[in-house]
Amino acid sequence: MKNLTLHEILSEILEFRDERDWKQFHRPKDMAISLMLESAEVAENFQWKTDQETAQLTDCECQQIGEELADVLYWTVLIANDLGVDLASAFQAKMQKNRAKYPLEKAKGKSLKYTKLS
Repeated sequence: MKNLTLHEILSEILEFRDERDWKQFHRPKDMAISLMLESAEVAENFQWKTDQETAQLTDCECQQIGEELADVLYWTVLIANDLGVDLASAFQAKMQKNRAKYPLEKAKGKSLKYTKLS
């Protein structure tokens, strides 16, 4: 499969939605709920598994997780589009904030929240 750009992903999502006349149902609240539900389906694949079990996921299980992650991506991209959020710019801005909150010299090798870094 070819690597798609964010724009190509959005185009495919909009085509899929518009062919089915679903935009009328896609209110931000409902799309956010769908995003949360799909995220929960990702988490469900790991619930009650040990680290060892997680490290030994089968190809089939990884494919299932990939499908759920694709659903998360679908809703994330669609919500951003419908709210006029430039997702690439928002991502870059957020990463810049994360770099400031978690500077290498304080955060490297640590799992602490930024408020706990000294």
